[in-house]
Amino acid sequence: MKDITRLTSATLGREHSRRAVNVGVERGSTVLMESAEVLYDDDIKPTYGTDGLSTQNELCRLIAELEGAEQSFILPTGLAALTVPMFAVLNAGDEILVVNSCYAPVRRFVETQLKRYGVAARYYDPRLSPDEVIALASPQTKLIYVESPGSLTFDIQDIPGIARAARAKGILTLCDNTYGAGVLFKPLEHGCDMSMQALTKYVGGHSDILIGSVSVTDKALAKKIYATQKAWGFFTSADESYLAIRGIRSLHLRLKQSGESALKIARWLEGRPEVAHVVHPGLESHRGHDVFARDFSGSNGLFMVIFKGGDETKSQEFLNRLTLFGLGFSWGGFESLAVYCEPQIKSRVKLSNDDDWLLSGSAIRFYVGLEDADDLIGDIENALTTFG
Repeated sequence: MKDITRLTSATLGREHSRRAVNVGVERGSTVLMESAEVLYDDDIKPTYGTDGLSTQNELCRLIAELEGAEQSFILPTGLAALTVPMFAVLNAGDEILVVNSCYAPVRRFVETQLKRYGVAARYYDPRLSPDEVIALASPQTKLIYVESPGSLTFDIQDIPGIARAARAKGILTLCDNTYGAGVLFKPLEHGCDMSMQALTKYVGGHSDILIGSVSVTDKALAKKIYATQKAWGFFTSADESYLAIRGIRSLHLRLKQSGESALKIARWLEGRPEVAHVVHPGLESHRGHDVFARDFSGSNGLFMVIFKGGDETKSQEFLNRLTLFGLGFSWGGFESLAVYCEPQIKSRVKLSNDDDWLLSGSAIRFYVGLEDADDLIGDIENALTTFG
């Protein structure tokens, strides 16, 4: 069966009896045991609410199905789903290699927390080949963090190649799969050891929850992640889990429409005289598009545009002229969003020499939701008078 059938069907994996279509919301802290003899039996789960009850377990099952994982864990935010696996596999004296185009909070965590615990970090250019990336590894390198497309720059990495080279060296890989949402890209199938998502985005789909997941195929690695999650007290509520289950039922359909609309708008923008660059991995003009087309089954609704001759003031003026795009961070919900990116781009530790074009004009990131694409094009066209 296809992913969409396994994740959507209300008849799979549950007894055929009179019941509600959806799993219920089981809230609880105390779990009552059947006898005194099993009170301290660690092999029996759950023993307390933080182990997760039926609602959380159902979400974990669905995410594991989506990611092709042996086991999936849910955490209270997408960022927690990045930090917990790092803490699970890294020790003082170890080193992590991090792609330079990483999500900004990852860099913040690495610089302010991992280094406090004695973990060294180095950043590498996302355009390096797998052999060039692995050549940077030292005997202390225990983890490589990959993200493709990269945050803001949408740089494309050869993730299967990096994962293969890392595994040959005994180095683990952690992939941020939020862009692919478990649908457009399958990191575990491409050799990565750990795949995480901010379920806040496309899985949640309604901009009303904060939640993340990390998935693995190796049982020993799963035990490390579980032990770290439990030690740090990361717990995700039944209510948030229920909303993520609701979102996953329509994930494929929403992602498909969002991605198709965004690509239509991006192609339209490529022909506009006000535009210097459209940064969208689904476009043939995008640097690394050949690798993206090889590894991904499609693109999502996120992309960036550099408008000619603009600056932060012009960017703000443009955004204020939009009426159908909300002005807000995050993405993956039903609603279209836009933000200007100059402050984020300038705060990057280091831009490659040939990335100066990112600061050559107004940098606007669009997220295209479920509105009609032609209506959104009309909204952008009206706002383009800013650059006239």
